[in-house]
Amino acid sequence: MRTVLDFSPLHRSSIGFERIFGLLEAAQTQQPDHWPPFDTLKLADDRYQITMAVAGFRREDVDISVQENLLVIKGERQNDIEGEYLHRGIAYRPFLRRFELAEHVRVTDAYLADGVLSISLKRELPEAMKPRRIEIHTDDAVKAKVRQIEQQAAVA
Repeated sequence: MRTVLDFSPLHRSSIGFERIFGLLEAAQTQQPDHWPPFDTLKLADDRYQITMAVAGFRREDVDISVQENLLVIKGERQNDIEGEYLHRGIAYRPFLRRFELAEHVRVTDAYLADGVLSISLKRELPEAMKPRRIEIHTDDAVKAKVRQIEQQAAVA
């Protein structure tokens, strides 16, 4: 039995978190899709990589797009095999994978080799959002700065 959480009390007491609550509610209702298998790697504090097994798919069979904060990977293989399958163990079925990206995360590149699709992502915080160091002054430093300003005013 699956428990469904009610997020409505959180909606009443918070502002600007609608997207997060929407993601949580959607995650509760979606059935997990395990095709194609993928790994998500954190390479550094600001670099990530999605690695997906897409055996049998060529570059022209796979489409990657980003719209706002949604990365969509779509694959559909054209059947170009002549003959009759006696056993079909390799799944060439079409797929659609969606990844919600955090703000300021962008796709830097994608690479397909040996049936593995690798997508590189990077978080790029704007300069205004990066932590900055605030210099601490003492009374002596403030007085020296005031004297310097007064001297400049006297010269002018």
